Amino acid sequence: MLKYKSILLKLSGEALMANQPAGIDANRLMEYAMRIKDAAELGVRIGIVFGGGNIFRGLKGVDKGFDRVKGDYMGMLATVINGLAIHSALENLGVKARLFTAIRMEPVGEGYSKPKVMEALDRGEVVIFSGGTGNPYFTTDTASALRAVEMEAEVLLKGTRVDGVYTADPEKDPTATKFETLSFDDAYRLNLKVMDMTSFTMCKENKMPIVVFDMNKEGELTRVLQGENVGTLVSSAI
Repeated sequence: MLKYKSILLKLSGEALMANQPAGIDANRLMEYAMRIKDAAELGVRIGIVFGGGNIFRGLKGVDKGFDRVKGDYMGMLATVINGLAIHSALENLGVKARLFTAIRMEPVGEGYSKPKVMEALDRGEVVIFSGGTGNPYFTTDTASALRAVEMEAEVLLKGTRVDGVYTADPEKDPTATKFETLSFDDAYRLNLKVMDMTSFTMCKENKMPIVVFDMNKEGELTRVLQGENVGTLVSSAI
């Protein structure tokens, strides 16, 4: 029994590196594609947003002397590369998918259009959103919140390499404890880094719940969709 039938899946670009210093690990890419395929075969409407940090992160470019706007555009192009990669991997598995770009760049992908996105979802296609919001100064977290609202998703799923939201970074602090549930207000108050402030506020204002879970754990995405006690749920209803 599915708890969520329409989702926006946000994945970090860094996750695609696996143990590599940069770029895309082919095995990790196919692992993610298989997990997305399993979800699609359950009849779930799926939108995907990838970050681009495995290739280029705009803010890091600023530290090296890049113009912020140009750096952000470079980061957007990195998300298009990741979008093409997951699009190809899904098609290789027989999953119908469509790649949309926030900045028009046919024939790489289709320019973003909500009507086209909804048509694709109605046909059972997995939709991949790339290019962020198409604007500098906005992160892919914000893009994922925006697209989740626009595609009328029931939940925003943030796949990470940890199994939820903790009081501190569990990879650095062994005493960190995990939250099973959180309200938006408590996450604000405790300054927990669930998502950046702009995207978090957008989710709160639009009553879009967020589930943070471990995407690297096999079967975890399916368990989230089925409503099992997995990850951390952040919502207005706590």
